[in-house]
Formats: sequence, C-alpha cells, structure tokens
Amino acid sequence: MTQSPPLAPAVQPAPGPESGWPPPPYRAPTPPLVGQDGVRHFDGLTYASTPGYRPCLLDVHVPASERPVPAVVWIHGGGWLEGDRRYPPPTVPVELLHGTVLGAGLALVSIDYRHGLEAPFPAQLHDTKAAIRYVRHFAAELGIDGDRIAVMGESAGGHLAALAGLARPDAAQDTAALEGGVGIRDQDSAVQAVVAWYPATDIGPLLAHPLPMPPAPDGSAYPNPFDALLGGTPEQRPELARAASPVTYAGGATPPPFLLVHGTADQLLPYKQSEVLADALRDAGGDVTLRPVEGADHIFLGAPDVTPMVTESVDFIARRLGV
Repeated sequence: MTQSPPLAPAVQPAPGPESGWPPPPYRAPTPPLVGQDGVRHFDGLTYASTPGYRPCLLDVHVPASERPVPAVVWIHGGGWLEGDRRYPPPTVPVELLHGTVLGAGLALVSIDYRHGLEAPFPAQLHDTKAAIRYVRHFAAELGIDGDRIAVMGESAGGHLAALAGLARPDAAQDTAALEGGVGIRDQDSAVQAVVAWYPATDIGPLLAHPLPMPPAPDGSAYPNPFDALLGGTPEQRPELARAASPVTYAGGATPPPFLLVHGTADQLLPYKQSEVLADALRDAGGDVTLRPVEGADHIFLGAPDVTPMVTESVDFIARRLGV
C-alpha cells in the first residue's frame, strides 16, 4: 500500500444527536417549493455542522420526473477564501448553468463549504464528501438516484471535485483521513463522474509563484489562498501541498471518468495544471478528456461564448450517468 502524505490537522467530527445542540446535520429535508415548471427546490439544507463554524448548507433543484434522477453536485470557486453556492463565476449566468443541468434531466445540488481561513485543508474536502453522503442518504426524499452522482466545480471547486473523485475508499492509497467525520457517516462518498473547470491539481509548483490577486474589499492585501488553504509553517507547506493535490491520488484504483476544461491563457492557474492531472489519469488507465479553451484566461475570460463549455460539461455527465 502506498504511504499517504501527511495531512493538515483533522477537523473534529460534529457532535451527535445526544449533545442536543447544534441540531443534528442529518435531519431530513423539509418539503420542497415547487415551481410552475415542476422543478422542486430544497433551499438551505444543513448537511453538516461543526461547533464554532457556520453551518454547511446546500440547495437541491430537481426536475419534474416520476422517477429518481441522477444528480450533479456543483462546487463553487473563490480561491478557497470566498464564493457562494448560489452563484457560478461571473462569466457563467446562473440561468445557463441551472437550465442546462435541469434540462438534461439531472438534479443540481449546490454546496457551500468551509473556507481556508475558517479551517485548513482537508476541511473543505471533508465538507464536500459530507454533502455527497447527505444526498445519498436522503436520495429518496429528494427524488435523486443515489447510485448516480457526479461532481462538477470551477477553480477551487474544480480542485475539490477532482479530489472527491480520486480520494475514494477503494483507492490504492490510504485516504481515510480525507473522508472526514462531519455530517452523515453511514454512506459512501464515491462519485461516478467528475467535471473540473480550470482546477488546481498540483499545488507544489504554484507555491513559488505569487498569484496576481486584487486587493481585498477593504483595500488590504488579499490573503494568499494557498497559505490559507494549507496552514502550517512555510517549511511544512511543500508536504501539505502534496497532500492537498489531486495528482497525488491519481495513481490508485481506476478513477471515475474525468472531463477537464481549462483556458490555455489562464494566468491564475496555468493550463499545465490540467495537463498534469490528465497525464496521471491516463497512466492509471482512466477515462479522461482534456478540453482546452484557446486564448481563455481564468473563469473563461476572453472566450467568445461560454455556452459550449457548459453544454459539453453537462452532456459529459449525462452520458456517464446514463441519462
């Protein structure tokens, strides 16, 4: 068995129901709001709760169907420092993302997770996996097929989506520490397909290159996203970066199908980040598609139309989930 790299300090499990407060994170979903189009909306469901942190929430949108439908778990970006489950990047209209997913007959699950200054890695992956377990546990109440779940994310969310696909219980490496103990624990967190837009996949090489970050809203220096994510001392960061990098886990058991979409002119997370992961996945015998977006910067800035990227991503998931 391959020795797994050291991880940042594990996040303590959320208290069980015997503690009385906070309320258990595995409480069943409340009845949905139903739109005129028949879409069922479950908004602001608490899927995990850790003392001292804001509750982790998710929204679920389920298209009208007489049968359970496959689901896509959407993971927002924001440098692990900001972002909101309700909003895609500014280049991708909400209506386009939601409409394309629901129009393909897929449920859309949008999640929040703890940011880097709230808790260091692997808290963000623990939350992501807790959200997947929550959806699988309450699949019947949500109208979702718990055997067909994909993840899709952009930037920091693409990094977490890739990790969710690779850090699995059946992987060759010992990834138990990446599973976490927050939220529901009696379900599998494995996913059946992964779409990652311009993700960070090999963090180590990025540490030596300052990111072109704008000032914070109050005019102060923006926190370094990698320092916030990894924690630890500067001397520890190379090993922590390896532990937080999807490419570290790409050589295990056969991974789920991957689609990587990345702008060739990305100045924040270079295109090579997706190339490196694609090569590692191919070496592991994986089904991987790498789609360059010529001349596009981060968040697809400079692309004349983002619709093809959204459409291809959703089509990829629909095919892999058998829709």
